[in-house]
Amino acid sequence: MKRIIILTQYYPPETGAPQNRLHSLSKFMVKKGMDVSVVTALPNYPKNEIFPSYRGKYSVRESIDEVSVHRTWIFVSSSRGVFSRLLNYFSFVITSFFKMLQLPNADFIVCESPPLFLGITAVLIAKLKGSKLVFNVSDLWPESAEKLAIINNRFLINLAYRLESWIYKNSFLISGQTQGIVRSIKERFVNKKVVWFPNGVDIDFFEGDHEAIDWCLKLQLPKENLVVLYAGIIGHAQGLEVIIEAAERVKLFPVSFIIVGDGPEKAKLQKMVSDKKLTTLHFLPNLEKIKIPSLIKACNAYVVPLRKLDLFKGAIPSKLFEPLSLGKPILLGVDGEAKELFIERGKAGLYFEPENADELSQRILTLLNNRSLGLELGANGKNYVKNNFDRQHIHEKILNDLDVNC
Repeated sequence: MKRIIILTQYYPPETGAPQNRLHSLSKFMVKKGMDVSVVTALPNYPKNEIFPSYRGKYSVRESIDEVSVHRTWIFVSSSRGVFSRLLNYFSFVITSFFKMLQLPNADFIVCESPPLFLGITAVLIAKLKGSKLVFNVSDLWPESAEKLAIINNRFLINLAYRLESWIYKNSFLISGQTQGIVRSIKERFVNKKVVWFPNGVDIDFFEGDHEAIDWCLKLQLPKENLVVLYAGIIGHAQGLEVIIEAAERVKLFPVSFIIVGDGPEKAKLQKMVSDKKLTTLHFLPNLEKIKIPSLIKACNAYVVPLRKLDLFKGAIPSKLFEPLSLGKPILLGVDGEAKELFIERGKAGLYFEPENADELSQRILTLLNNRSLGLELGANGKNYVKNNFDRQHIHEKILNDLDVNC
């Protein structure tokens, strides 16, 4: 029996792309007969607050869907300054290192990045215990931190690039969430095996039965309105101001907007809505995964935006898979790889230039005036993700790349 340890700062009950992807992978490997353990932090994302049931604890061991999960302490703070971020990252680097020392040797260690610094623990433990390291890159750090001006100190940036190189060179296999990430790493590290490990969707979960919630009734949305939804992290990179500005442009039309989630930009966006006196836009807090399908079913279109940066031309936001799996068209404000895959190939929605509220409002009115187009795009998207982004098939390919024989 092969033994696998997944090392990640983010894991359920938190919600998000790495949490969903890694939990799905863990369950899949358990079903394949592998001995799987997850080493992760006390849950705190995205509010940077330890979840109530975990507060006051240093270490927790639990089982989630037959996956053994080992949690360790992490420093959290409401401050988003560089020093607080580094304390957050390195506190888990240290506590996870000692937790992994306590666990039996593993054949493979799968480490999730970002944070890039967690690779320090992964490389050291892999060397100490004779494990093969699989380093998964869902965002190119420090490149992203540099281009988003999260870190401006040249010394720290150069140090981070050297750390990135050291981790990659000590990895048995490198995987990336987008083809752009894979290309970037392959060009710089020509002797390393790098594979595409895309985000996807648990088709079985979304095709199953779910709690029936009448969101239109709950939010008092007029039945005839076109309902436009965004659900996910409310951060700087998403550029959600474009949704509010588009809502203002179409406020005289029968269109309702819902923004679901939490994050550092939420208070600012709520003030924008209040200042503009927009009664057509509703905020909801982060929801349990089990409630998301009913909310998506209540909408007519799902917005997937990012800021207009060249960096994001290689991004594929994970949030677009869930609406497509339920037959909902996307309004995609992401250029590059995502546009090529889901608009040009998949014919799964309409594209608008990132941060362009005029184009977004025009696309919304197009769907308002042509409801059958929305249904057609949604059906296209459902078929496209089922054939190309079913997580069961993705996980099977990763095991083949590892050449794991149970």
